[in-house]
Amino acid sequence: MKTRTLIVDDEPHAIEVVENHLQKFSQFEVVGKCRDAMQAFQLLQQKNIDLMFLDIKMPGMLGTDFLKNLKNPPKVIFTTAYSEYAIDGFELNAVDYLLKPISFERFFRAVDKIYRLNEQKSNAAISYESPVGDRESFLYLKVERKTIKVNVNDILWIESQRDYVKVVIKDNVYITKQKISILEEMLPERNFIRIHRSFIVAVSKITSFYSYSIEVGGHELPIGRNYKQEVQKKLKTDGFAA
Repeated sequence: MKTRTLIVDDEPHAIEVVENHLQKFSQFEVVGKCRDAMQAFQLLQQKNIDLMFLDIKMPGMLGTDFLKNLKNPPKVIFTTAYSEYAIDGFELNAVDYLLKPISFERFFRAVDKIYRLNEQKSNAAISYESPVGDRESFLYLKVERKTIKVNVNDILWIESQRDYVKVVIKDNVYITKQKISILEEMLPERNFIRIHRSFIVAVSKITSFYSYSIEVGGHELPIGRNYKQEVQKKLKTDGFAA
């Protein structure tokens, strides 16, 4: 799968340099070229972008300010003629910071970082596809040698089993190697709640609860002592009564 790439720069020549460098790599597909932050913002709403080459000093808005205001930004490599913005760039978790004029050797090192990040992602046991608008969201679980796509709305609960997690849906159970804390960070907080060090449950699938347990999918799951207050607070807010 190609890395969908956006180039944002107010200088046409600078866009051309980045695009020419990218043409030497088969992994990348340039899906957009923008002259300022507003054009880039509009395109990000319309297309899925994996990587953005982003200039910093542009008319209207600095590239760093633009990135700060993006809710779910793609990976970013800053391109600029001004070294004084480097600290800001790396504080925003940019993959790299390229100073103009950009030599191919330096560009190559930045692209190598993207390759390594993509490799780490492909080797991950679990990944999450964020919803856009009202679209459904999904987990991708590595189960044995295949990847399973699970609709997040179908999940009943998730159970930790040492270095593995068990993802339970209505008609199936998937076990994959991952820490439950990593999965907790991926899932939308409004739809899931941690009730125990070993259990995360889907709030909409809960049929009843007591001070010590929750019933979901016909199973009774324990509420941990350290989670009790937060669980009761959230469930009562969502319309449950103990």
